[in-house]
Amino acid sequence: MKPIDKKDLDQEVFDLYDDYAHSRIERRDFVQRLSKFAVGGLTVSAIMGYLMPNYAAARRYTQDDPRLISEYVTYSSPKGAGTMKGLLTRPKDQSGPLPGILVVHENRGLNPYIEDTAHQAALDGFIAFAPDALTPLGGYPGSDDEGRTMQSKRDREDMLQDFIAGYEMLKNHEHCTGKAGVVGFCFGGWISNMMAVRVPDLGASVPFYGGQPTAEEVPQIQAPLMLHFAGLDTRVNAGWPDYEKELKAHDKEYQAFMYPDVNHGFHNHSTPRYDEAAAKLAWGRTIDFFKEKLG
Repeated sequence: MKPIDKKDLDQEVFDLYDDYAHSRIERRDFVQRLSKFAVGGLTVSAIMGYLMPNYAAARRYTQDDPRLISEYVTYSSPKGAGTMKGLLTRPKDQSGPLPGILVVHENRGLNPYIEDTAHQAALDGFIAFAPDALTPLGGYPGSDDEGRTMQSKRDREDMLQDFIAGYEMLKNHEHCTGKAGVVGFCFGGWISNMMAVRVPDLGASVPFYGGQPTAEEVPQIQAPLMLHFAGLDTRVNAGWPDYEKELKAHDKEYQAFMYPDVNHGFHNHSTPRYDEAAAKLAWGRTIDFFKEKLG
């Protein structure tokens, strides 16, 4: 059987995967609904295997990358889980403190894709910290399916407090200038939006396809925002017009970019939803934004 090309798959396949990845449908229903696309030599197992993340093939950086100083560290989160763990990474050739970027994962814990993103932020000239919301449950288990199930057991407010505490740790780290921002993806996009609401001194916030705060919460936002949306992501995009209306009404600083014809998760290089052109453009804009706002 020839390799699957995502151009040959109906958009409904990716929409089904999005529903499954966000626990809106069970695995059994996901498999059953994929069966109608198992035609022309394709099997359901082949389609599922293609859709799932392939971290072994996609991994870009390792902990012993000679350009980086990386370690797992613990920190205190008194309003959240108590003790948390995350990946701290910075460029080895740095001279003096650097601005910080908190990197917030999706709804499945600190997986290799998010670690890669933190390492990329470090190579781009920042000290980056990527906490693992699954720390109190033993940490990312090595499987996104397990990670998603585990994360669903945690309270969202507690996790928000864990990431706010991670930001405070990063901001006060000896290798940080004291200015830090946040970037997050999916669930992490919601965290990024909510940190803009909850953290008055947040230097900048960059949500990728994240859920929005309520209209009542928008007036509390102090941080400049850069928001990235996937054109095919009707679920998240549905809330954007009202959010933008409130941002304008309260004269908040923001930039928003809609990337046409790409799916939710387009920045995640471990799955076929990845779109190289959109991902590189969005990340380049993100780094330029952080350099402008954080110094």
